[in-house]
Amino acid sequence: MDRPMPKFAFSIMSAMFKVRDFLFSPRDLLEEAGLAPGFQVLDYGCGPGGYVVDAADMIGEEGKVYALDIHPLAIRQVQKIAEKRQLTNIETIHSDCDTRLPDASLDVVLLYDVFHMLDGRSSILAELHRVLKEDGVLSFNDPHMSKDNAVSGVTGNQLFRLSSEGRKTLSFSKA
Repeated sequence: MDRPMPKFAFSIMSAMFKVRDFLFSPRDLLEEAGLAPGFQVLDYGCGPGGYVVDAADMIGEEGKVYALDIHPLAIRQVQKIAEKRQLTNIETIHSDCDTRLPDASLDVVLLYDVFHMLDGRSSILAELHRVLKEDGVLSFNDPHMSKDNAVSGVTGNQLFRLSSEGRKTLSFSKA
C-alpha cells in the first residue's frame, strides 16, 4: 500500500479489528514474539493500535513501542490510546517505509496483518532488516496469506530466514 486507504475503509477496518481483538487476544501473538521488559519494538503497520497496549505492558517503562503507519488516522488513534492510558513508552511514526530509527536498534518487529497490502515489500523488508538487531526477531502473522506465500514473501530477498513457527506466528531472523 503506497497511500492511505480512504477514511471510511479505515473506520470499517478499525471496527473489525476491535471485534477480532475481543475474540482473540492480541497478547497471544505478542507472547509468541517473545516480548520482554526493556525491549525496543516496532509495530509496522500498526493500524488502530490493537497490539500497542499489550506490547507496552509487556516491555515495561524501560522499553519502547514504535507504532508506524501510513494512515494519519492510525497515528492519531494510537496517540489517543497512549495519552488516555498514560503510556509514555509508545511513540508513533507516520511513514510508509522509513522508520527513522537507528541501525540495529530493535529487538522485535511486529508485522501483523499488513504484509498482504504492502507495495514495495523489498524496500520495507530492507528497512526492517536495517533496524533489527542481529539477534532480533521479525514476528509475522497475516491470515490473508498462506504459510508458503508468507515465507517466500519474507525470505525471497534473502535478508531473512524462517527461524521458528508458533501456533499463530512465524518468526524470522536476519539471514
